[in-house]
Amino acid sequence: MCGALAGAALTGAAPAGAGERAAPRTLAPGLVHEQYDLRGAQGPVRAHVLDVDLDQPRLRLGLLHPGAVAARAAVSQLATAQDAVAGVNGDFFNITETQHPGVPATGASVGPAIADGRALKAAVPNGQRFGPALPPGTITEDVIGVGRDHRARLDRLTLDGTVTTAEDRLPLGGLNQYALPVGSVGAFTADWGSASRMRAVCGTDTERAAPCSTDTYEVTVRDGKVASTAGVPGDGPIPEGTTVLVGREAGARRLRTLLPGEPVTVTHRLGAAVSPVPLGFAVGGYPVLRDGLPLPGLDDRTAAVRTAVGIADGGRRVLLFALDGSPEYRTGLTVAELARTLRDLGAEHAFSLDGGGSTTLVARTADGVAPLNHPSGGVERPVPNGIGVFSGG
Repeated sequence: MCGALAGAALTGAAPAGAGERAAPRTLAPGLVHEQYDLRGAQGPVRAHVLDVDLDQPRLRLGLLHPGAVAARAAVSQLATAQDAVAGVNGDFFNITETQHPGVPATGASVGPAIADGRALKAAVPNGQRFGPALPPGTITEDVIGVGRDHRARLDRLTLDGTVTTAEDRLPLGGLNQYALPVGSVGAFTADWGSASRMRAVCGTDTERAAPCSTDTYEVTVRDGKVASTAGVPGDGPIPEGTTVLVGREAGARRLRTLLPGEPVTVTHRLGAAVSPVPLGFAVGGYPVLRDGLPLPGLDDRTAAVRTAVGIADGGRRVLLFALDGSPEYRTGLTVAELARTLRDLGAEHAFSLDGGGSTTLVARTADGVAPLNHPSGGVERPVPNGIGVFSGG
């Protein structure tokens, strides 16, 4: 594909084939902004990189989010609100619902999310994701995160949850996600926000545009007991200490057996497939590089403005990568080129995040937090989450 981007490079060096390189700028101890001009197969591109040294004790990564799973804000607004010194946009998300008239898009992200060690949401079924096709062997449960050992890693987070009553024990099929598996029961908590829960029963595990289910049921659990029921998913804020259970098909039929006042216990956690170290932060997307090798079957034809994360030095260093979306650089990179570029920058593993109009890399300046790249839409797109760099106690 693009020979100019192929080949190995020393850690911290410019990618092979790089042109002009702006002088690095230190934004905080252990945090450096670098800019590279590259030549992709379809034209010139400009890359912005935040090089994060996790060995710096006062530097950490965390999830940028607007306080609700089903909500969006610009990356600069998220970073300002959470007092981050820099950041990039995060996961792909439920941006539109043209296939389901009358059902509003939720703005919720595709994959799992963990903030400050707390699970906010689980992953939607593979067939329900928004964004480009997943590379072979990757799934919506894939995440990039940082463990409590202060080391970045790739992993997978699977929902482990149950709904327990006096007569039954149901597996939980979803947590604060915009799409539930067919026949399942999902839990929605105060972290979801006030958006409609109707989207959760639309589509199937393999076809996002399939019609919404007509066999649904909703149960509100408050103080460990059934407080109310409804035939269709509702909307509005969910109070702390309250869980709303949404069932479709077989899940709906099992929920219909619950009576007001009946005791119900709902438990849920996100279990990591690889690391025994709990993740303090995690966000969804998909891997493109493992152990220095691009994943097989990466798209080498469709170029776009992209956001990604590289992991270097055994997880001690993180590279937050975003392309510039100004007209002269908008041709972008293919996913295959993206993987090779992150490898050339020294990454051992790399992870693709949402791109196109979402791609935004911001940093704090004397005038406040602002983008360092040019978003391709001319202005920042509101997004559901991002990766923030925090400096301090």
